[in-house]
Amino acid sequence: MTQRPDDILWSPSEDQVAEAEMTRFRNSVNGYQGLHLADYAELHQWSTSQAPEFWRSLWTFCDVVGHGPGTDLVADFHQMPGARWFPEARLNYAENLLQADDEDEAVVFRNERGHETRHTYGQLRTQVAALAAALQADGVQPGERVVGFLPNLPETIVAMLATASIGAVWSSCSPDFGVEGVLDRFSQVEPAILICADGYFYGGKVHDSLATVALIQDRLKSLRRTVVVSYTDSEPELKPGQISFDNYLAAGRGQELSFLRLPFDHPLFIMFSSGTTGLPKCMVHSAGGTLLQHLKEHRLHCDLRPKDRFFYFTTCGWMMWNWLVSGLATGAAIMLYDGHPLKQQDVLWDFARDEGFTHFGTSAKYIDACHKFGLAPGTTHDLKSLRCILSTGSPLSPESFDYVYHQVKSDVQLSSISGGTDIISCFVLGNPVLPVRRGQLQCRGLGMKVEVFDSQGHAVVGEKGELVCTAPFVSMPTGFWNDPQGTRYHDAYFHRFDNIWCHGDFAELTPQGGMIIHGRSDTVLNPGGVRIGTAEIYRVVDQFDEVLESLVVGQNYEDDVRIVLFVTLREGLGLDEGLKDRLRQKIRSEETPRHVPAVIRQVPAIPRTISGKIVELAVRNILCGIPVENTEALANPESLPYFFKLADELS
Repeated sequence: MTQRPDDILWSPSEDQVAEAEMTRFRNSVNGYQGLHLADYAELHQWSTSQAPEFWRSLWTFCDVVGHGPGTDLVADFHQMPGARWFPEARLNYAENLLQADDEDEAVVFRNERGHETRHTYGQLRTQVAALAAALQADGVQPGERVVGFLPNLPETIVAMLATASIGAVWSSCSPDFGVEGVLDRFSQVEPAILICADGYFYGGKVHDSLATVALIQDRLKSLRRTVVVSYTDSEPELKPGQISFDNYLAAGRGQELSFLRLPFDHPLFIMFSSGTTGLPKCMVHSAGGTLLQHLKEHRLHCDLRPKDRFFYFTTCGWMMWNWLVSGLATGAAIMLYDGHPLKQQDVLWDFARDEGFTHFGTSAKYIDACHKFGLAPGTTHDLKSLRCILSTGSPLSPESFDYVYHQVKSDVQLSSISGGTDIISCFVLGNPVLPVRRGQLQCRGLGMKVEVFDSQGHAVVGEKGELVCTAPFVSMPTGFWNDPQGTRYHDAYFHRFDNIWCHGDFAELTPQGGMIIHGRSDTVLNPGGVRIGTAEIYRVVDQFDEVLESLVVGQNYEDDVRIVLFVTLREGLGLDEGLKDRLRQKIRSEETPRHVPAVIRQVPAIPRTISGKIVELAVRNILCGIPVENTEALANPESLPYFFKLADELS
């Protein structure tokens, strides 16, 4: 029997519902507020209609460490942007992440070569104290920027927490960024300290970073010091202005760990957009907003608890790294992996088995790749500890839902989640007390007044439209860096609907209260005036075993828009008329005739950002004759010339 998109694939047991942190929080709210909220729908409605009281209740429930929350919960609540949360409060993000007992495990690291290290919370605190003292001895003041050009290492976590502990601002790029890509980001924020590694491992190769770092140093005139972590070489050759991480820490060893408590909206992170259409936007995220939002998402929506084993496959150039590290605030142990996730196909599942992961986070693309490789970790690996699988980065297809429940684990909560670097968190999440429906994200997040608007700005259910948030929330950016009037910030999110956050996702709110993400609004296809999300086509094309990756765009053609599909195929295969016909027939039968591509072409590679997202907009611009301004943002810019060649053929 064919499964429908709304089929229930998993439901929590009565005991799981009763024991969930989400239920504990609802009971706490009922008791404290004298309410009778019966289920998640009623809790969500209360959390958005009484948002200030919701966020205050969350602060109390999660035992946030600091001075607060105070009596004035939010100033200018009805202004978006402009609302200021907990103006009386004082806290420190790092202090809240380092509360577990000394002997509890905090960080387990493994790389693609099998090298492994472990840190307890006590060891983590000792290193953070030493680095914080060294930064202060170097004159780093609250609000100054410290940046990381680092792999996903324990030292990266130490560097971020030390920076946050003294009120400085952290920003990072992964070491696979090129020189211009790094400078496009770091030169905008004028860092005082650069912390880097000597290199990194990926795909069985050693990649040097110090040559890149030397070029970055020369052009970042604000830098006072470059601190180098020895990762690929025990004694790398250092240049003037550089000091080893161990020697830098030595100056602060033995210092007491202390935390500077600052206002709720004090800057914590500067996050960067992908920058594929110009200079990356520099989004400033607050310490209090990030902490409170992540506590909500981890404890309530992920049911993350002390001593759980929390993994997300990510680099330090993606917001999921920041999201992962915040899991320390729950007392969980953070699992780090550095290297290629599929060079050895089972390497992440091996890690999950060996360490007893309770939460396994990854991208939709990774799950699809496991499916295409024929991996069956539920058969080959003992995953008895695994309670939750998380997926983001792109929409998770219904077929990938099937794969997880058939080949990974049948009694796991599969949480497809969606939000963005823009809010360093999620609008739509999983939920341990709700069923998982095939192809749907489970629910809108607590405190997030998320709707779907049609083109006239009316809220709709069961129809596709713009994902919006109609009330302020704590993890909105405090602004963009070097945007004193807020013009760029306003234009990015509030230009289309006044006083309403328009996120740029093409989405659909389902009658069951879940959500389907159909793709990005700026890449929505519009043949014959009918709006089609790219994810609707990907989910069909990805079912073909011959296809490794695909990319679909709309091209202006003869006063209309035609759909152009690009595919990369398994080695040795070519795109013949038979495969084209089967692709078109499958798309027509599973979607509509409007979805059928007018043109299908085979390409050697699909362009991707360094965080792994396909770059539809750049390819669409090439086909439409619009310049692609910033190829440094791409992981594989060498893929673009083929599209320029095809643009001439398809014009």
